[in-house]
Amino acid sequence: MELAALGNRICILGPSNSGKSTLADAIARKRGLTPIHLDQLYHLPGTDWVPRPREDFVALHDQALTGERWVIDGNYSVCMPQRFARVTGVILLEIPTALSLFRYVRRTLFQKNRIGSLHGGEDSIKWMMIRHITVVTPRNRERNHKTFADIALPKICLQSAAAIDAAYEAWGLER
Repeated sequence: MELAALGNRICILGPSNSGKSTLADAIARKRGLTPIHLDQLYHLPGTDWVPRPREDFVALHDQALTGERWVIDGNYSVCMPQRFARVTGVILLEIPTALSLFRYVRRTLFQKNRIGSLHGGEDSIKWMMIRHITVVTPRNRERNHKTFADIALPKICLQSAAAIDAAYEAWGLER
């Protein structure tokens, strides 16, 4: 599928550390879209990933959706209904849990200024995040696949790290 077929409001779903933010940023640069990283809206800047109050996050999320040209990355199911009311195309990323866990450790220890990180924030390995990747995320995969299957919009599922790499090449994206 051509990248342009996904329209001007693209939602990227997938497990933690699957490359959603990096892909969103690459698509934004290529297509002239605004990148919206939900992790940055959900967490307070300048912290070690401290969540905002839910109502603040929802308000920031809904405000971000008012634009006409964006690519948004992240799951946050509490806001999916309003997000899917606005999107024009969806990308679902899939990577194995072991790769997700490896990427979490690598980014936390070695990638301090990565795409999607918190502005002025700290980063540390958290048991809660390890549990999320190894226990919660595998359960969420079923929800993501059902959500993806039910969407009647242009969509693409990239089912491996190799498929994600191939999409970068096919779409002419730079990391």
